[in-house]
Amino acid sequence: MNYQAFTNDSLTMMYEGIRGALAADDGRSGLGEEPRFRVRETAEWKTHAAEIEAEMLRRGMFFEVIDWSEDQATLPFE
Repeated sequence: MNYQAFTNDSLTMMYEGIRGALAADDGRSGLGEEPRFRVRETAEWKTHAAEIEAEMLRRGMFFEVIDWSEDQATLPFE
């Protein structure tokens, strides 16, 4: 995908869409249901996110990186 052709807002929206799909999957998994989007199980999701991140970094955009760990512990100073 030609990420350079997208606006900053478009990149942000796509990135937040990935974050939303991941949260939806995690929520369903927490209820014992099958994940709808299979974000964690499908490598292309991470590739898509990484390519968007690379373009946002190239542009100097600020964003919160997606936490791909399922049970990452919170650091004591947070």
